[in-house]
Amino acid sequence: MRSGFIGLLAACLVTAGCAGRPIGVMEPVDAKADGASRVDLIAATTRAPSDDKAILFTGERGSGLMMDAVTISIPPEKNRKVGQVQWPKRLPPDPSREFATAAVDPLDSDAEAKAWLRKHKVTSRRVLVFVHGFNNLYEDSVYRFAQIVHDSGAEVVPVVFTWPSRGNIFDYAYDRESTNYSRDALEDMLTRIASHPDVADVTVMAHSMGTWLAVEALRQMAIRNGRVHPKINNVILAAPDLDVDVFAQQFRALQKDAPHFTLFVSRDDRALTLSKHLSGNVERLGRIDPSKEPYRSELESAGITVIDLTELKAEDQLNHGKFAESPEVVRLIGQRLVAGQTITDSQVGLGEGIAAVTVGATSTVGQAAGAVISAPISIFDPRTRRSYGRQLILFGQSAEGTIGSVGNSLGATAAK
Repeated sequence: MRSGFIGLLAACLVTAGCAGRPIGVMEPVDAKADGASRVDLIAATTRAPSDDKAILFTGERGSGLMMDAVTISIPPEKNRKVGQVQWPKRLPPDPSREFATAAVDPLDSDAEAKAWLRKHKVTSRRVLVFVHGFNNLYEDSVYRFAQIVHDSGAEVVPVVFTWPSRGNIFDYAYDRESTNYSRDALEDMLTRIASHPDVADVTVMAHSMGTWLAVEALRQMAIRNGRVHPKINNVILAAPDLDVDVFAQQFRALQKDAPHFTLFVSRDDRALTLSKHLSGNVERLGRIDPSKEPYRSELESAGITVIDLTELKAEDQLNHGKFAESPEVVRLIGQRLVAGQTITDSQVGLGEGIAAVTVGATSTVGQAAGAVISAPISIFDPRTRRSYGRQLILFGQSAEGTIGSVGNSLGATAAK
């Protein structure tokens, strides 16, 4: 057991140390490239500012919430792979082949932030707030979120909340406490966004350790106000680094008007396996087998959608970032989940669901992943259940053992 743990830790260290890219990409560049696209977003942070304009913010804790309007240039589609951030090999970056920072403009007041939201509102009037995970520098969170927004095709106003992470595999405890440090700021920011007259709907998406921060902020909001703000309708937790017992308590505190939750889980997530060892050997929410009890019944009664990505192959050696790296999954996020259409909706047939995920699937993901992602629709929805067997035969795949649990009724309990 001990040798297995040491081996896993070594794998994490090797993966963390293989980035091989220059640090400090936030200083805007003037160069442009034909065919490049841009993502305009708000980057809100509780990090301490850096004197280096290429870094912008450190991993230390700041004295309050600071916001910048950031524009990220993304290279032409012919020069990139969907699901990947093309990090600069050297500085300054080449916008024709690499991600680049095109603009950074401080938003020094609440009025300026509101004006930015008004200027960039979309027809859907939706806002997507992303909370990154453990071991992320400021630039990691901004570039990764820009990639997700671009590749998902989501019609949203994007906001990334980046908390003080030192970007060091050895600072797990510091990062965890930094999420606690940032709870009030995230709650306040979500309240202000949801209260904006030009915003009709807010989706909160969080990854890894950031899921603890996101759910805690919503729990505080529910306790403070008697409910989560009614405009916050959807919460997406990807690879949640959450103790299953703690999540059950958090979910109960959200009360009867809780947003709809969608979980992306994977039982081969090596980062969460390490986290489990570091956290008293209690299972992490992102590693559960949702087809097994007690999780299946509890998730069903709570109305929580679970999408099991265990069979999906990823380039990430830790299998911890599948939600962002798979073209099919990011499109599912953008076209279905963020669009306010939960995949448990009985009006959505499996044919549509499996086509959206499987048609055009790459060899990296394969058709089996399409079946896995779509499978949750079939479990409790009679309309899709009738055609599911036929669809699997047509695609020559078997979803047995990979089906995630989905509920379509609200309940008072979650996984325990």
